[in-house]
Amino acid sequence: MALGLVLTGVILVVTIGLRNPDPPAPAPIAAPPPAATEPEKAPKAGSQVPRAGLAAPPDRPAVSDKAELDAWATRVQAKTGLSARLLAGYGRAEMWMAREKPTCHLSWPTLAAIGHLTSDQLQLAEDGTVTGLPPAPPAGPDTDAGKLDGDRTADHKLGPLQIPPSAWQKYAERANGDGKIPTPANLDDSAYTTARYLCSGNDDLGTPEGWWRAMLLYNASVEYGQNAFLAADSYAAESVAP
Repeated sequence: MALGLVLTGVILVVTIGLRNPDPPAPAPIAAPPPAATEPEKAPKAGSQVPRAGLAAPPDRPAVSDKAELDAWATRVQAKTGLSARLLAGYGRAEMWMAREKPTCHLSWPTLAAIGHLTSDQLQLAEDGTVTGLPPAPPAGPDTDAGKLDGDRTADHKLGPLQIPPSAWQKYAERANGDGKIPTPANLDDSAYTTARYLCSGNDDLGTPEGWWRAMLLYNASVEYGQNAFLAADSYAAESVAP
């Protein structure tokens, strides 16, 4: 009888596990603050550029590079504490921009810094859908008739990287190549669109002048740019540490 009860219990556990209709909840985005973010260490605008992080693998348009990207993301996760799924979105944006506009030299830590400054309390599903994003305050007069942000009276920055609606309308692009419409609530689309926006000029983000010009285009606050610099530089340093 005892053996029968044990077997029954095992069968019930397996059966319940297989038939559970509720999908797992999205995992929190593990985005701890970078190690060195002291305001007094912030450089003057235009004086320095953040270090480049451990480079994402090269894009291979004709074949799948998901395995290489996932392996890279797992390696960087161990160094930075950022989630591998989050890093895969940032790394994909770097990969695609390196092919789309190689003179831009965008490195993923800049995207990670922008995401860090938005919120570290987001929930990220495996398909890239983000929930838990705090409402964005009004950021100027309406430019999208409420189509993207639901407000016909004012613009609100969109998604986990807080992209202005005007920039989203111009630079939005689907990040997985499936032909669907890009959405601000998808991390991959948001990261790739942000990369396209930052690289929309002729600036080289590998130089102090180019990085700061792009960052002040993204957010006109020098203080924001300084905080982004500190976060990006710290993530980059962690990613290449022994």
